[in-house]
Order: sequence, then structure tokens, then C-alpha cells
Amino acid sequence: MHIALVHDYLNQYGGAERVLEVLHAMFPQAPIYTSIYDPEAMPSHYRSWDIRSSFMQKLPGWRKHFRKYFLLYPSAFEHFDLSAYDLVISSSSAYAKGVITKPGARHLCYCHTPMRFAWRTDDYVKREQISGIFGAILPFFLTYLRMWDVQSSSRVDRFIANSRTVADRIGHFYQRPSTIITPPVELQAFEPQPAEDFYLAGGRLVPYKRLDLAIKACTKLGLPLVIFGDGRDRAELEKVAGPSVRFVGKVDDATLRSLYARCRAYLMPGEEDAGIQPLEAMGAGRPVIAYKAGGALDSVIEGQTGRFFSQQTVEDLAAAILASQNDHYEPAAIRAHAEQFARPAFESRIRAEVEAVLSEGSGARG
Repeated sequence: MHIALVHDYLNQYGGAERVLEVLHAMFPQAPIYTSIYDPEAMPSHYRSWDIRSSFMQKLPGWRKHFRKYFLLYPSAFEHFDLSAYDLVISSSSAYAKGVITKPGARHLCYCHTPMRFAWRTDDYVKREQISGIFGAILPFFLTYLRMWDVQSSSRVDRFIANSRTVADRIGHFYQRPSTIITPPVELQAFEPQPAEDFYLAGGRLVPYKRLDLAIKACTKLGLPLVIFGDGRDRAELEKVAGPSVRFVGKVDDATLRSLYARCRAYLMPGEEDAGIQPLEAMGAGRPVIAYKAGGALDSVIEGQTGRFFSQQTVEDLAAAILASQNDHYEPAAIRAHAEQFARPAFESRIRAEVEAVLSEGSGARG
């Protein structure tokens, strides 16, 4: 059985890359095909992997202008020669699922979301702060990308969605069913700690995470809030933060685990397709206060592992924070819930999907 992994691009590190890391650990002999690879932007251990990039690696200024080459990505993935592989596993939020396999090979796609900028253009433009000429011409090319996205989805034999929200999108845009497997969470040893008087939020400090809501809500309430991580939105977030908000920047794993374990609750004011950090907080036994959308619907249980708020407003989040102060949560029960999303469970379910897609192919050929 010869296996290949395919990933959209390796030029920034996030939740999709954490999924790829687990897939690579499960199938260490499988080469990884991707459009572009920037070793300087990725963890150092990636340099020991068999990563095979496309012709786009030779384009001028690709590190800075990779978004502007968006019309070339379909061709980049279609030009990969995968004729040596019996099974292809793609990790895709855009183009990777469009690879062409040999007859008889099977293609399993872990879909982080259907192509966001093609189907949810307004959200994507706002999220990535796209403007200027590129922002102006983008809508005119999206008809082609949508057509290619739907057509190439037929090359996938079996879809995995990372949340109910993404499964709904796969069903709506591709008219295909999918199995829901949430991203893997690395849970550390659980030692309950008394909650301290601060709330926690963070990650990549970018606009779509709506950390401004958490900052403004805690500033309004005069409640301590710790923000970890860094990103292009940090300067703007610091401008709206009051004296009760503290930015700690990028932190190491041990520090983050300590913050999770000691916070009063983790705040998730943005809509995430899946969302790993809230589950990490729950792995430490801490409740999550989340916007009622996206991946939070799969991980947060109202009244047991946290609370929802329904409107992305400062007032609604502030009300949820105040209401949660009268809630009673059992750290051990929250941890037990998080264990359903731990890495061993993810690996077991992925292997089951691999067996299923191979079995389906074997039956079709027989």
C-alpha cells in the first residue's frame, strides 16, 4: 500500500497543519505534496519530512504574493504525478482535494472547510483584510473557482468534515455526505487547580477571531483578562484594552498549559470552523464561553462544559460572562468530555475511515 499526503500550502502554521502533523505521524513513509513550502515559516522538524512542492515554488515573490497567484493553484495540484500511490489523503481547505489519482486509487479528504474565499467571499475578504486591486478583481474570477471546486470534489471518494458546520457546507456546496471527525487535541496530564481570578483568550491575533469583543467586554466589566499569542491585530487590540487586560505574547507550551489550568474560563468570541484551543482549555478542566456557531457547537455543552452567547456583541458576551459566575462546573467532568476529542480518538477514527474507503474501492473493483 503506497500512500501520499496532500496539503494546500505550508507557509503558515495553524490548526490545519496540526492535523497534518498527526497524519504524518500515522503514515510516516508517505510523502507530502503541497503547492508552496516555506521552511522558515514552519516548525523546524518539518525539514526532515519528504515535502514535495509544485511549480509555484519557483514563482517570483511567492512568499509575499502567494494569494495573488490563486488562479494557478488548481493547475499546481492537478500537475502532481500521483500514479505511484494506492491511497491519497488530502488535508484541504481549498485546492488539495483537486489532485488527480490513478485509476483504482482511493482518495480520502479531510476537509477543514470548502474553499472559503469562493463560497463565503465577504467573510474571507473581511477576515484577511484584502483590499486594493486584488480585492477589486477577486469577485470576477470566483465563478471559475467555484466551478472547479465543485467539479474537483467528485475526485474525492470519501469526505471527512472537521465539524457539523463544515459537514453542512460539504453537503450544500458539493452535494456529498461526510463523516465528522474533530481535529486532534494533545491533552496533557490532568491535575485540577483552583481557578484564579482571570479570564483567558488568544491564539493568532487576527480580526476574524473577534478578540476585540473579549477585550471590550472584560474592560467594561473591569474583569482581568489575559491575552496570549501574537498577530497583525495586536496593535489595534491593545488600543481598545483597558487596565484589566494583559497581553503576554507568544508563550511556550508549559506556560499555556498553566494559563489554561488556572483561568476562570476560556473566552471564544469568534466563529471557528473547528477550534482546538477551547478543547485544550477543557482538557485542563476549565469551562468555555463561546459564540454559538461553528466548531463550538460540537465541543461546548451548555451548562456542563461552558456557556454560549448568541450575538457577536460586547453586551451579549459581557452578559454571558456575568451569568457564568453563578454556574457550577466540575473540572473532572469537563476533562472527561475533552478526552473524546484527544489524539488517540482521532487516530482511531481516521484509521476506520481509511479502512472504509479502501473497502469501498475493493468492493467496486470486485
